[in-house]
Amino acid sequence: MCWPREPIPWRDTEKCHLMSFTIPKPRTRRVQRSELAVPATSTHFFERAARGPADFIFLDLEDAVAPARKPEAREIAIEALNTIDWGTKTLAVRINGLDTEWAHRDIIEIVGRCPRLDLVMVPKVGTAFDVRFVDALLTGLEREHPRARPLGIEILIETTLGLSNVEDIVQASERLEAVIFGVGDYSIDLRTCGEIIGASDPRYAVLTDADERGDRRMHWNDQWHFALARIANACRAHGLRAIDGPYANFGDPVGFHASAERAAALGFEGKWAIHPSQLDIANEVFSPTAREVAWAREIIAKIQSASAGGDGAFGQDGVLIDLAVLKRAQAIIDREQAIAAAGREGARDVA
Repeated sequence: MCWPREPIPWRDTEKCHLMSFTIPKPRTRRVQRSELAVPATSTHFFERAARGPADFIFLDLEDAVAPARKPEAREIAIEALNTIDWGTKTLAVRINGLDTEWAHRDIIEIVGRCPRLDLVMVPKVGTAFDVRFVDALLTGLEREHPRARPLGIEILIETTLGLSNVEDIVQASERLEAVIFGVGDYSIDLRTCGEIIGASDPRYAVLTDADERGDRRMHWNDQWHFALARIANACRAHGLRAIDGPYANFGDPVGFHASAERAAALGFEGKWAIHPSQLDIANEVFSPTAREVAWAREIIAKIQSASAGGDGAFGQDGVLIDLAVLKRAQAIIDREQAIAAAGREGARDVA
């Protein structure tokens, strides 16, 4: 798996000779291989989530809470953020949609009363204005309630409007760190909803031509490829993290694993988990393997040796090894080091 190398910070003057004006300014760096959804009214899940292997946890005030319990859920979330030992977890709250009567109060109350909060998750973002509005509100609240670090924003692209504007949206705020593909609501808005959120749709397939025996086979396609690829490209172009959305059938770990691998292959660096059983899988898929780390270290050493002798490229087992391969190898090492620095489990071993 090839891990994209994080861009060099713009203000790192010691490395300015390595920079290009086409390299995006990076946002806050965090390890976000797995993000666990926890309904704000499900208090019996809080301690287990805090002790579990999730990199991120978000308390959900939106889809997981009935309208009649929205104000109550907000207060429960505030108490949980302030009283539970979340360790080094990154914490977010998914507020209600900006077109609802609860959203502005969600932001005001939670940001004003919860210094432990790291990010605000905004659902159903449709335009860049949505992000700028939240940014402006957070800025005012931080002046009223100073914080050690500015709050980040992560958003859900889960409407056709949001996807059509995603390139503008990712540039809307310096606070914006991550974009999550909300496949459930997106499929509803697109009017292609299947039975299980995040799963393949058997209708999205074609028949191959007949072979020499006259047999034809069903060729399955991925109906979410366009949305995923567009989000990943927009994120990478502007220094954000691309996070894949939920796979609702938590009783199907093989399906979840395949869904995560697909996202990783497209440039995503993490995935939602709607059940604790999905966390270890996500952490595994979005971590470099021990074999990849060993390969990367070998390549870096060999290229350094070749460069010392004046060579920029060489062949190994019939494969060209050059400076482009060095970037790939360094990206793997950078990813491993970021995971270790965050206090997470390191490189994984796979068969």
